[in-house]
Amino acid sequence: MSTLLVRNAHLIATFDDERRELNDAGLFVRDGFIEQIGPSAELPQTADEVLDLSGHIVLPGLVNTHHHFFQSLTRAVPAAQNANLFNWLTTLYPIWANITPQDIRISTQTALAELALSGCTTASDHLYMFPNGSRLDDEIEAALEIGVRLQASRGSMTVGESQGGLPPDRVVETDANALAESRRLVEAYHDANPGAMTQLVLAPCSPFNVSADLMRETAKMARHYKVQMHTHLAETQDEEQYTQEHYGMRPVAWMETLDWLGDDVWYAHSVHVNDAEIAQYASTGCGVAHCPSSNMRLASGIPPIAKMLTAGVKVGLGVDGSASNDSGHLLAEARQAMLLARLHAGLHGASLSGDEAPPLMEARQALELATRGGAAVLGRGDIGSLEVGKCADFFAVNLQQLAFAGGLHDPLAALVFCAPARADYTVVGGKFVVKEGQLVTLDLPALVEKHNQAARRLAEAA
Repeated sequence: MSTLLVRNAHLIATFDDERRELNDAGLFVRDGFIEQIGPSAELPQTADEVLDLSGHIVLPGLVNTHHHFFQSLTRAVPAAQNANLFNWLTTLYPIWANITPQDIRISTQTALAELALSGCTTASDHLYMFPNGSRLDDEIEAALEIGVRLQASRGSMTVGESQGGLPPDRVVETDANALAESRRLVEAYHDANPGAMTQLVLAPCSPFNVSADLMRETAKMARHYKVQMHTHLAETQDEEQYTQEHYGMRPVAWMETLDWLGDDVWYAHSVHVNDAEIAQYASTGCGVAHCPSSNMRLASGIPPIAKMLTAGVKVGLGVDGSASNDSGHLLAEARQAMLLARLHAGLHGASLSGDEAPPLMEARQALELATRGGAAVLGRGDIGSLEVGKCADFFAVNLQQLAFAGGLHDPLAALVFCAPARADYTVVGGKFVVKEGQLVTLDLPALVEKHNQAARRLAEAA
């Protein structure tokens, strides 16, 4: 048994049902789970390890609901800097085709290190291509060394250029192989228990690069094993045009015919959805991974997040791939989500003045999307808030720094309104991943050097 005592935090924001904000407070952790939370004076005074967080603000660990770790190898590629989604993809596919198993390992650890330093404790990654012998196993093994919880999404692409798809034929696989690998991985790695470090998700890439049969068979398999399902949907108007031309219906209606609506499903983006489709998400329990930076970077549009939240749709945040965001800072993504929602409200008639409060996203709402919202999207009841019985996943930020100077009128809001900060501490299951601002589970400079070498090799091979 192991215990951790956190005490004297300036503020703890629990994001539980009561949305408590506790001053001079702390946590008592036993074997990775929260046993007590409250004023420091009311907690046990000893533990195997004691962490004094005077001057810090503490939040539940952030939850990243959509990423492509491997894309961190192709940040800011010149030919893809000014492209929309489809052109961006066709530019990068030939580069990604040269990725190796070692590249998957390196990019996984780079992406997770970046996330952990931004306060992220759980990340869902969508790996959908497996060139040169790469496997999802490479990512899972690499993630365990970092110590961040992983929702490993086994993606797939089975419709290549010769069949009217976007990806080159050399990076697609057969439906049979995708299903066989999905089954193998779920049986080998999925852990349904509270506190799981690894859970499997079945995730064909998108409606325009897999077959309808694969979507249907994946849904059957996922429900047999009781695992979550994930895919991209309604990201761009090009996609909407594609599904209407090929299937005679909009993307959400197409998903319904494939048995891909339900509380075990979440979609990345959902930028181009109408009111009826939002209501359908809400009634069926579908979740959405909102990726504001990526949507802006690729000029995909602004999703109607305020309408989704009002309708009761589960919404979490995702940094998306590090080649369509070029960053993996989840606290920064919460800031972008708030600002983009405010821009959307302004474009649709909201005002900052007047007697009635305008429908503008608040800082606390943005942080809730990044915590309990993300946990709900991933179907995990053991994370996302600081409560007795839940995982001891949290991060802490020192408020005594330049970015917050003059912003301590409301420290919790300052985390979103002010410049995005790095975490001083990130703890997963009671274990330190970041301590005193430094990654403690891997040698970060050595990792960055290996990552840059791999990125250069891919650029030269393209």
